[in-house]
Amino acid sequence: MPKMTVKDIEVAGKRVLVRVDFNVPRDPKTGEITDDSRIRATLPTIKYLTERGARVILISHLGRPDGKFVNELRLTGVAQRLSQILGQQVGVATDCIGPEVEKSVAALKSKDVLLLENLRFHPDEETGSAEFAKALARLGDVFVNDAFGTSHRAHASIAGIAKYLPAVAGFLLEKEITFLGNVLENPAYPFAALVGGAKISDKVKMLERIVNKVDYLLIGGGMAATFLKAQGFEIGRSLFEADRLDIATKLLNKAGQNGIRILLCVDVVVADSIDATENQTASVTNIPANKMIVDIGPQTVAQFGEALRKCKTVFWNGPMGVYEYPQSAAGTRSMATLLAGLEATTIIGGGSTAEVVTEMGLADKMTFVSTGGGASMSFVSGEKLPGVEVLMDKKP
Repeated sequence: MPKMTVKDIEVAGKRVLVRVDFNVPRDPKTGEITDDSRIRATLPTIKYLTERGARVILISHLGRPDGKFVNELRLTGVAQRLSQILGQQVGVATDCIGPEVEKSVAALKSKDVLLLENLRFHPDEETGSAEFAKALARLGDVFVNDAFGTSHRAHASIAGIAKYLPAVAGFLLEKEITFLGNVLENPAYPFAALVGGAKISDKVKMLERIVNKVDYLLIGGGMAATFLKAQGFEIGRSLFEADRLDIATKLLNKAGQNGIRILLCVDVVVADSIDATENQTASVTNIPANKMIVDIGPQTVAQFGEALRKCKTVFWNGPMGVYEYPQSAAGTRSMATLLAGLEATTIIGGGSTAEVVTEMGLADKMTFVSTGGGASMSFVSGEKLPGVEVLMDKKP
């Protein structure tokens, strides 16, 4: 059932509590925001509300403060960046609940925007506390969820507030579930899924679901080692999931039975450790016993490219190697460049994959870049997202 959005409710003069995902990447040394795309992604919703005279109260988390006030994780810098992008001053509160915050909200005028302090400074946020949700709900007249990236969490600010306020979707959340829903239900064929990342265990449900829908399944990243091991290859000192070998085998067999072409690595980049500055390329039939896989190799890149160029829809989730280290990033960067040049619908499944294409300046070359890594994976896996389920359904 489609969900109601901000367009379906009256917002003029109302206190609109908006859950956003401003958990932006920052420089670990300076704290400077290195990628503000998550902030920019919420602008359509914020501008829609201010243009209609709403009083906008934004709530978000940043990092993992573990329920404590951490000065480096305050949202002041985010408010400053939002002010610059939005073209108006965004106020910032000293907390997200309590009498002082209620005074700040009461002082808001039509079209004002206020960002409350980091929700995760309170342990009750992640435990889904009803009392914490009620305290947040007292600040608004209506609730808008525009934080797709955290909608797979049953946190107080995601699923709890909707029990106490009329709750609808923002434009970003609506866009996310529309794009990701269509890529599974109505893809243009041939359809390929390019899947990477460290572990099969993180993506079992997603793999089990998409294996029935794609023409090609291309597997790289750390999880490739588990698939290679399941096929009997020696993988040296590569990290793999021994308890997932049977699942890898079942997925390979299921794909074969369904006529799906699975492409695994034919060559890989190996090194002494994931952060080693020196590496070498090896065939998967000849991986040195003292080395570990850190990236896909050039022949694999070529084979993946040959398959992807045949496709009209490509869904990509997960880097092809240890992307954090430049010496192990070639495979991932090659895939990003390739997808950016395809005449196909290209969907980037959030998380580190989205960070890669954004950092490379290729985000605008993709059809859609999701803002949610875990959320997009859960959604594509067919799981119900708590933050979406609680929103009001559109009337027939």
